[in-house]
Amino acid sequence: MNDRKKRFSGISFSNGIGSSSLLVIFIILCLVSFATLSIVSANADYKLSSKVLERTTAYYEASNQAEHQLAELHQTLVTAYAGSSTEEEYYQITGSDISYLFPISDLQSLKVEVGILYPASAEGAFYQIRSWQVILTSDFEYEGTLDLFEPPWS
Repeated sequence: MNDRKKRFSGISFSNGIGSSSLLVIFIILCLVSFATLSIVSANADYKLSSKVLERTTAYYEASNQAEHQLAELHQTLVTAYAGSSTEEEYYQITGSDISYLFPISDLQSLKVEVGILYPASAEGAFYQIRSWQVILTSDFEYEGTLDLFEPPWS
């Protein structure tokens, strides 16, 4: 047998340029596969962060609309308080509860429920926020069904 050749498990390998070339090719394939996985993962993270940004922006826009509506409600209640002489007359003008819906998306809205208060003085609280929550405004329908594994014994 030649000194330059060695037997490993019945296969002969040369110490020449072939084994180092195979090693380099294997390393390059590993690097390419890791780079591909990295690009796919980065793209998925980008898409997810874009959806989160869009959802967060829509929520804060609805929240901003709710704050503006509450500011208008406050001015209305101040005017009603100044124009009424009794608590009963105040509640006849204003009512006792108000509910607002501000759309976030096609499926969700921000629901704000406010209870009207009769203040002890003009500087007192005119309303109390009872609920500030995101609710579903329509039913979500799935476009397909999941193919689940059915065991053979059932």
